[in-house]
Amino acid sequence: MTGDGEAVPARGWGGDDPPSRRDYGPESRRREHRFAAALLGPAFMALIATTTFPLFYLVWVSMQRLDLGMPFMNGFTGTANYMQLLSDPRFWQSLGASLVYTVSTVVLQVVIGLGLALAVLEMKRGQSLFRVIAILPVVLSPAVVGMVWRSFMLTPEFGVIDYLGITAGLGSHNWLGDPTLAMISVIVIHTWQWTPFAFMVLLASLAALPDDLYEAARIDRASGWQRFTRITLPLIRPAIIMVIIMRTMVALTAFAAIFTVTGGGPGTATEILNLYAYRKSFTELSLGYGAALAVALLLLTIAISGLLFLLRRGK
Repeated sequence: MTGDGEAVPARGWGGDDPPSRRDYGPESRRREHRFAAALLGPAFMALIATTTFPLFYLVWVSMQRLDLGMPFMNGFTGTANYMQLLSDPRFWQSLGASLVYTVSTVVLQVVIGLGLALAVLEMKRGQSLFRVIAILPVVLSPAVVGMVWRSFMLTPEFGVIDYLGITAGLGSHNWLGDPTLAMISVIVIHTWQWTPFAFMVLLASLAALPDDLYEAARIDRASGWQRFTRITLPLIRPAIIMVIIMRTMVALTAFAAIFTVTGGGPGTATEILNLYAYRKSFTELSLGYGAALAVALLLLTIAISGLLFLLRRGK
């Protein structure tokens, strides 16, 4: 205000007049959009180059007969590779192994992770230390985990598992030479490494639950099992389904640990679909058929994940 009572226009930084509304007109917005596009463009092109283009190239290769062992027969075949999948017994075997492996590991991770989360939540001391120890397997490379289990845990007679079995009078077992024991072994390895992920997610969900619901349930003389089934499980259901979705997608595309421990053997006992696609492409040099296997795995993963997302949204 001046001495005469007249208002003095507000000034911006440095004493300049504030910008008028005309400075933010269509031309200014277009400049901002062009600047934003210039910033986003390189990242978007890098994303296209590393994800979208390889995906379309994979689909294109899957419709080719691309066999490095017989290059004179290479050419476009359309859906012939996909039709061959339907009559390939090894494909159905690897698909069954993938489903067994995925369902077993995901169920074990959720059940064991939830049990550990409930136990740790009741601990009065040592929670932080237990969390640090429990999360260690997740930070290890799956290849390293596979090598450790193969060399130190599952070696017949000299491994830790066999040593404990012999000490307990259960004898020695060829864990990686028997088809059934080999599948059990890779399931245990995957479960051991990734259960801490489910544990940490579910522990965070349990810690966020309101205490007044449990106090009201205790006043109504609800048992511990009733509180768990009628309060805890419904409230952490979204977290459980999210863990199932994420662990399912990872289990379906597992590779490094199984390849390091068993290589898909003995025979094809632990050859999941991902490993079969690798063998077909880089061992048998049938790149077209291997690409078709990879596309089939991609479609299976999308279908199962979509179904789980619908289940999460439905209730």
